[in-house]
Amino acid sequence: MRRSRVVAIVGPRQSGKTTLARQFVSTDSANYFDLEDPASLEILREPKTALERLRGVVVIDEIQRRPELFPILRVLTDRRPLRARFLVLGSASGDLLRQTSESLAGRLTMIELGGFHVGEIAADRIDVLWRRGGFPRSFLARSEAESRAWREQFLRTYASRDLPELGLRIPSHAIQRFLAMLAHYHAQIWNAADPARSLGVNESTVRRYLDILTDTFLVRQLQPWFENLGKRQVKAPKVYLRDPGLLNTLLGIRDGSELLRHPKLGASYEGHIIEQVLALAHPAEAYFWATHNGAEIDLLFQHKSRRIGVEVKRADAPSLTPSMRIAMNDLRLDRLYVVYPGDRAYELQDGISVLPEKQLLATFGSPR
Repeated sequence: MRRSRVVAIVGPRQSGKTTLARQFVSTDSANYFDLEDPASLEILREPKTALERLRGVVVIDEIQRRPELFPILRVLTDRRPLRARFLVLGSASGDLLRQTSESLAGRLTMIELGGFHVGEIAADRIDVLWRRGGFPRSFLARSEAESRAWREQFLRTYASRDLPELGLRIPSHAIQRFLAMLAHYHAQIWNAADPARSLGVNESTVRRYLDILTDTFLVRQLQPWFENLGKRQVKAPKVYLRDPGLLNTLLGIRDGSELLRHPKLGASYEGHIIEQVLALAHPAEAYFWATHNGAEIDLLFQHKSRRIGVEVKRADAPSLTPSMRIAMNDLRLDRLYVVYPGDRAYELQDGISVLPEKQLLATFGSPR
């Protein structure tokens, strides 16, 4: 807020954006606007007149509902002297990014706020984070049953209200079927043909559905990395449900014992660790890499000017594999970390380390 005229906090619903904003401006203040509140909408019928008289920090919640406000914010933040700074909150990234790139270039800082990550919880609660996910009300619930009930209600509301408002205008039961399909595609290469056939739509329509879910921070499309290696490389994205608690709910997993017996155990753990690494490292871009001959790496990104690879293994003692050697050499990695749920860190070969999940914060976290 000190260095930017406009700060945007974006992230999924119920991740804590409003709670954070209330630390700056009270919701009963004249400087707080909730665009789901009819009273705020009435005040903003003439938005320039309503906003130009305000001083200090002004909060506008659910900004994606009124994208026409962005040009007005540009005018107001170009005033001299600067009378107000704006903290805007949004639950969908696509419209925000498009609008801000056009209207607020050079004036805005965007911060993504997801659920809790390993840097924000006690070390002995990592398994709880994997079971319940990072949404505050799910993670902090008094019991597994309360956590599961909250997630089930979240998904129902998401399918019946949130997604239709963002343009996914199909019956809620069809949205829930599509979400269930995505849960079974979790950590796999995306292929639109099967979901399209099941839903009775064409592949371009299914891709649009996937993009909307990505814009609302429910899904991550991890793009493939390409290099001219003389090898046939996978060119389709991998898809992940970003919150492991929601994934478990969609898979029908009720508790930790069912999770450990489920066929998607390895895929669930892979997605959980990838989200934790990305939340801690904050890379500008992240990829996976795979060839049609079977060599692959789960995650590839730049971190502190070094090319880092991450492989996730749900195993007692991961060992060196031919795929790791190929990825290390072909991608010219500075370091390859093999993350697993054990307690001991050890070297597999020069540049390839086995890393316990409890050391993620120390390895990828930034000093606060």
